[in-house]
Parts: sequence; structure tokens; C-alpha cells
Amino acid sequence: MNALRLLPCALLLAACSPAGAPLPTTPGILASPAADAGVPALAPADAFLAAIARHCGQAYAGRIVANRPAAATPDPFEGQALVMHVRGCDAPEREIRIPFHVGEDRSRTWVLTRTAEGVRLKHDHRHADGTPDAVTMYGGDSRVPGTAVRQEFPVDAGSVAMFEREGLKASVANTWAMEIEPGTRLRYELARPDGRLFQVEFDLSAPVEPPPAPWGDEAG
Repeated sequence: MNALRLLPCALLLAACSPAGAPLPTTPGILASPAADAGVPALAPADAFLAAIARHCGQAYAGRIVANRPAAATPDPFEGQALVMHVRGCDAPEREIRIPFHVGEDRSRTWVLTRTAEGVRLKHDHRHADGTPDAVTMYGGDSRVPGTAVRQEFPVDAGSVAMFEREGLKASVANTWAMEIEPGTRLRYELARPDGRLFQVEFDLSAPVEPPPAPWGDEAG
């Protein structure tokens, strides 16, 4: 499935907090009216990354909750074990890497990066020997401001050019999204104006055995 081939900061965190720990706050960020007196609120992009960082080092099983319209060819996701691993957390306030495993396929990693305006999502696709796929590092920057729970990423110009070069015409209208409710769920989404919708949801209340490293990152 071509569409699913695409699957696969202000300094706030000194290190990953364990799952379930309170979200950190950082002096210098203006408090919202709803914040407790004297406690600064996080910018939406920072709160979003911090919420994911609470799960650093943990892996979680997922299930497909939306996949329409039905594919005319066999769906590579159906019947496969879906596992995501919050793995790349050396500096989670700046970048988090989340490999997404589909059965034995370890080719996909979601890369979330803090930008000056918000969050950037890229999809790092690799072959089993670690070399980059012809279609890799595509994605986009978040719609500002987003929220601490949900960030949306319309396709960027560089990704559009890549899709056109590779004959993936439908993908030039992609918008990806992620939603995070710490300790409850993480949802990944791909949507298009033509009605295409793919969503996979991971149960953050039940960690599973971490999978092997993604292809190309075995030493990481």
C-alpha cells in the first residue's frame, strides 16, 4: 500500500521521566490563566513532547482503529503484530525517535523534532541492511500551536517533491497527526481530503517487551 509505505525546544527535560511521573515545567514560559499560581505552563509543543517522553524506553502494542477505504491489494498491516518503541530519548526536549514495527518489518521510525515554531514529524524508512529507502524522511511541520494532546503535520514541500518523483501522487495531500494521553494511549494518524484515513492506537497502560532495534540503528 503506497499510503502506508509512508508509515512503517525550549529546553524542558533534562532526562526522560518515568511513565506516570508529573510533567516537568520550565521557568520563563508564561503561565496560562488556568495554571496554578506561580507554576508556569508548558508551550503546547513542549507539553506534547514531554508527554511522550514520559514513556521513554517503553514499548507498546497497537491495533488499527481506522483504515478506509478498504485496500484493493493485501494490506501489509492486517494480521501483523504492531509495536511502537519510545526509544530515541537522548535529548527528548529536542528530539524523540519512535520505531514502529509491523511484524518482522523494522523499517519504520517516527522522528519528532522540536522546531522554533512547533514540532516536526519525519518518517525514517530503512532497508534491512540499514540503507535508506528511496522514500524516506518525509513528513511536515505541525500546525501552530496544536495542543499538549494532539499535533497535526501537513505534508511539506520537500516531501511533495519526493512523492511526485516516486509516483506516489495520492500522498501529496497527506496530513499526519499524533495524539498522546500519557498512561492511556498514543494514536498515529494519516488522513487525506479524499477520505483516506488510517489510525493505529497503542495502549500505554500495558508495556510490552521491547523489540529489536530498527534497521540501521542496531548499535543505538
